[in-house]
Formats: sequence, structure tokens, C-alpha cells
Amino acid sequence: MIDGKKVLGIITARGGSKSIPRKNLKLMAGKPLIAWTIAEAHSSRFLDRLILSSDDEEIIEVANTWGCEAPFVRPTELACDDTPGIDPVIHALNVIGEHYDYIVLLQPTSPLRTTADIDGCINYCVQEDAPVCVSVCLAAQNPYWMHTLDDRHRIRPLLNPKKAIERRQETPPVFVENGAVYVAQTDFLLKEKSFITAETLAYIMPPDRSWDIDDERDFLFCALLKSQARHDG
Repeated sequence: MIDGKKVLGIITARGGSKSIPRKNLKLMAGKPLIAWTIAEAHSSRFLDRLILSSDDEEIIEVANTWGCEAPFVRPTELACDDTPGIDPVIHALNVIGEHYDYIVLLQPTSPLRTTADIDGCINYCVQEDAPVCVSVCLAAQNPYWMHTLDDRHRIRPLLNPKKAIERRQETPPVFVENGAVYVAQTDFLLKEKSFITAETLAYIMPPDRSWDIDDERDFLFCALLKSQARHDG
């Protein structure tokens, strides 16, 4: 709870994964991938309840083992490759039968995200009285230096600025969603059905905690960092 407001955390984890089979259960530095998110969420000062949305019985069993409640089984039609990410969140809010003032979406594919990131994003959203706040990080590549190619493979600027930017120092900072933390007022989210709106506030996270696992290379890199951290600790 924060400022008298109840906060629900939702971890979304479907069984299917084409890039990395059984990704959410794959061991990373001795733990299933999903366990890293559960552990950080449990340490939050603000989450009143943490639940899992999954269509997969094994993921549900593992999540239960690590202390995450799974009050329902997600319908298979909400666990397809082309299912919009917001749909399982809306489904969860509609079936739990209890109202929360804020919803926090946490995806298992951001294992480097910490409790401080979770609580920082929640606090920032409430402090600024924003209806929604998402975590971002500085983009590794600035689109002001990106190009498309025409049919003869000639370079054309992607953004086509009115005035050519000559030096990198002149480019404005560009941020990307890092997929780590999504916070929203529940009523606002049910109305808008999106975390990305004209009212969305950005919570800036450092790049070293902003890895979003999409392929085996990402997984191996994050596993290496987790293993190193455990060794150093």
C-alpha cells in the first residue's frame, strides 16, 4: 500500500515461447527465470498482493513453489503469440474479484530489475499523480543517426530532420521502454486498455538493469551477470 492506496502486482508468463523454449522456467544462475521477478516483487514495500497470470500448469506450480499466488488459469486464447500484452492484465483485473487502486505489471523477461526499480516506479507514479508510469532506459542507438535505403540502396535519413545534425552531441536523448515495470491506476487502465498513452510518465532506469530477454544471447548475458553477482555477494 502507498498513500492509503492498494497495489496489485501481476506477473504474466505464458507457456509458449518460440525464441527460447520454456523460457520462463529455464534455470538462470540456479533459479527458474520467473523466480527472479517473484523474489524482487516480494521485497516491495508497496505491493499488497502478487499474482501470476499463466496458461501453463508447470509455470503455475513453480510460481507457487516460489511463493507467488495463481488464483486462476489464463484462457488459452489469451496466451497466443499474437495476443496483445495488455489482454492478460485486463483479464486478471476482471476475474480476481477485488479492487486495487494501482496495478503493477512485471514481466519475467526482465530479471535484472530490482525491488528498488519496482518501488521507485510506483512511488514516482503516485508522487506525480500520474495515471500511468512505465520504466524506460536510454536507447543504445540513437535514431537520429539511423537510415533507410531507397530502391538503389542509397542512404536516406530515417527521421529526415529539417536541419542535418552534424555531431552526436547535438542529438536529443532518446528513450525506449525496457519492459521492466508498468504501473497504472486501475480504473484508468481499464478505460484506456494501454499503458502507453498521452499521459504516460517515464521512470528512467539504468541500461545495466534494463535487459529484456528476447533470445538465447540475452539469456546467457543475464545469466552471466546473475552468476557473477551471486559469486561477488
